[in-house]
Amino acid sequence: MSSRQRLKALAQARRGVIVPGAFNALSARVIADLGYEAVYVTGAGVSNMWLGLPDQGFVGLAEMADHTARIREAVDLPLLVDADTGFGNALNVRHAVRTLERAGADAIQLEDQVAPKRCGHFSGKAVIALDEAVDKIKAAVDARRDPDLLILARTDAAATQGFEAAVARAQAFAEAGADLLFVEAVTTAEQVLALPRRLDRPQLMNMVIGGRTPIVNAAELATLGYGLVLYANAALQGAVAGMQKALTALRDQGEVLESSGLVTPFAERQRLVGKPEWDALERRYAGGAPQA
Repeated sequence: MSSRQRLKALAQARRGVIVPGAFNALSARVIADLGYEAVYVTGAGVSNMWLGLPDQGFVGLAEMADHTARIREAVDLPLLVDADTGFGNALNVRHAVRTLERAGADAIQLEDQVAPKRCGHFSGKAVIALDEAVDKIKAAVDARRDPDLLILARTDAAATQGFEAAVARAQAFAEAGADLLFVEAVTTAEQVLALPRRLDRPQLMNMVIGGRTPIVNAAELATLGYGLVLYANAALQGAVAGMQKALTALRDQGEVLESSGLVTPFAERQRLVGKPEWDALERRYAGGAPQA
């Protein structure tokens, strides 16, 4: 079974599979190493960790394709890739889908915000006209070469047009051929509860730590019927917290030791990046084992 088929099966099982976000290949390796079943390539994470900028449309298609390809090489897990607004109109969406599919995406997320987009949990969002948004989903569906590539349609309309409008948009996206639905930034537990009853396609619920949607345990979301539970930036926020702690100790104490518990041990770091496997390849091809 291909990674795309695995992802489709995960979503259709509606068992609340937690999908952490990766902002680079190493974070994806950590996610895979811990036994998760899928990875989300986060546009916000790439913007924050690679550019040092907020999630406000600064990342382009080439950068997302590059990160997708690097993560695809690092892990075999299904990849959901954040394509923001598709980087333009319906024709740009077609190009984006072809590019990201070629880079290794198993699902491509497209949203209906006005460009330049911004984080779904920021103020100041606006959405494009429904007809235009539907045409972009149709373009995405038509663009894919592999029918197992999933189109994940996100709407941000709840923030400006209300919950009912967001549900109506998601339904229109399903009718346009979207495989997965994502109603972003709902603000009440009642709305979280209602979505699986209102929409018949598999859905993703986004749990943004510190965001506008109330945090609901993944087991409860599975009971409600959600297919996927996204924690797009748990790894990012954890990494930043870890860097702050380790570097504060280094600044204040003048040293950091493995025994401090503030850093990943050297040997574990090498294991995560596959050094033993590369050592084995070196012995096979270069005729000698490394000395250190």
